[in-house]
Amino acid sequence: MITSFVKRSIALIAVPAILLSFTFIGAKTNFSGDWKLNEGKSDFGQRGARFATKELKVDQKDDAITITRTTPSFQGGEDMTNTETYTFDGKEVEGKGFGNSVRKSSLKWSGDESFTISSTTSMERNGESMEFHSSESWSLGDGGKTLTVNTTSTTPRGENTTKAVYDKQ
Repeated sequence: MITSFVKRSIALIAVPAILLSFTFIGAKTNFSGDWKLNEGKSDFGQRGARFATKELKVDQKDDAITITRTTPSFQGGEDMTNTETYTFDGKEVEGKGFGNSVRKSSLKWSGDESFTISSTTSMERNGESMEFHSSESWSLGDGGKTLTVNTTSTTPRGENTTKAVYDKQ
């Protein structure tokens, strides 16, 4: 009798626990929102924040994320806006970079809480081909109120690391 009671009790507890655990598998952190650069919390090193992305608009769906970046113009004119959509299956997307450059990027999740965008930008200047590589690691903090983007860029001039912190609007 006691054995039967124990078995039923375990079944009543175990079955719902197992079913609930499957509900949370694959639930990725949602980065959706409008984000504004917080220069005081960011670190751009010697490069400074002059050309840093000032605003991000992120729209995340079940299988993809669309990121719109607003960046100051190189000539001091109107801000530039660039939108790219990355799929969660790691497929490479091609977009337009600055000038005549072409940017090829892919997104990879690190667990379910952060992701990395790896990019290669190719361009020609004065008949010479150049490639730039970058890796952006995105993570949320402060209960989803801050977004941190750590970027490592490799150019013919060397490697540069920056940390951009954005506040949710």
